[in-house]
Amino acid sequence: MELGERPFRADQLSRHYFGRLEDDIDQMTDVPAEARQRLAGGLLPPLLTVVRNVDCDDGATRKTLWRGADGTLVESVLMRYPGRVTMCVSSQAGCGMACPFCATGQGGLTRNLSTAEIVEQVVAGARSLARGEIAGGPGRVSNVVFMGMGEPLANYNRVLAAVRRLVDPVPDGLGLSQRSVTVSTVGLVPAIRRLTGEGLAVTLAVSLHAPDDELRDTLVPVNTRWKVAEVLDAAWEYADVTGRRVSIEYAMIRDVNDHPWRADMLARLLRGRLVHVNLIPLNPTPGSKWDASTPQAQSEFVRRLVERGVATTVRDTRGKEIAGACGQLAAVDAGPGEA
Repeated sequence: MELGERPFRADQLSRHYFGRLEDDIDQMTDVPAEARQRLAGGLLPPLLTVVRNVDCDDGATRKTLWRGADGTLVESVLMRYPGRVTMCVSSQAGCGMACPFCATGQGGLTRNLSTAEIVEQVVAGARSLARGEIAGGPGRVSNVVFMGMGEPLANYNRVLAAVRRLVDPVPDGLGLSQRSVTVSTVGLVPAIRRLTGEGLAVTLAVSLHAPDDELRDTLVPVNTRWKVAEVLDAAWEYADVTGRRVSIEYAMIRDVNDHPWRADMLARLLRGRLVHVNLIPLNPTPGSKWDASTPQAQSEFVRRLVERGVATTVRDTRGKEIAGACGQLAAVDAGPGEA
C-alpha cells in the first residue's frame, strides 16, 4: 500500500465511509491514531464542501450547493416521500447539451465530476438521513436518479463507476438495488448502446421533450446528430436486453410542446413498448421566456396518452421556492464567469 499501511486499512476506511456513513476520522477508532490523518488524507480527501443547504416542503426536500476543491459549484437534491427517499445527483459541473429551457444547459459545461464526487453526493445525503437531520426522522436513501446537473452519458466512465459503487455491497459500495438507480440521457445513442451491454438493471430515462425532429432539434440540440427514431431504437434495445421499462422524460412547456397533436404523435411512437412517460411541469428559470403548461393542457396531454395505452404520470415537483430546477442555485451563487 503506497501509504505504508497494510491493505486491510483501506477496507476499514471503506466500511466506515459506506457502512457507517462516518466522515469524522477521529471516530474511526479501530484505526491507529497515528495513522488516521495520513490514511484519511490519502484515501478520504475532502471532495465537496457544503456552500449551503436550503430546505422546503416542511423539511422533506433539501437542496445542497457544493463547492469542489477547485471552486466548481454543483448541486444535489434529497427528496423524502412516503415510503422512499430519492437523491438527485449531478454528474457534471454545468452541461454541454445547451437545451435552451434548462438552467444548467444555458451555463455551459465546466467539467466532468469525478466518480468520488458523484458518490459523495449520495453518501452525504445518506449521512444526513441516518443522523436524523431530515424531517421525518432517521432513514435511508432508497433511490438515486442521475438527473441533476450535466449529461450523465457524456461522463460515461465515471458515471458507470459511480453506479457500481452505489450498488455494490459494503464495504465496496452503498448496497443500493440496481433497480432503484436511474440514469438519464438526452439521447447519446452510442452511449445508450454501450450501457445496454453493461449487464446492469438500472432504469434508463430518455429526456425526449418532443416527438418530432423539427421541434426537438430546437429543444434538444443533440437531436441534430441523433434523431428521435434513432434514440428510441436504442432505448427499445435497452429494454429488450435488460427487461427494464424505459422512462420517457417530457418537460411540459406552454404552447411549445404541449399540443394535443403532439400527445397523439408521442403515443404512436411509444404504444406497445416497455415504457413509461414521466411528464414534468417546467420549473421556469428567472427571466426565461419558457413557462409551464397550463393545468388544462397538461391534463389533456395525459388523457390522450393514457387513452392510447401509454402509462403516464406527472412528476411530483419539489422545491420551486428554493430554485428547484437544477443549475438555478449554482447560477445564483456563482461569481462572474462561473456556472
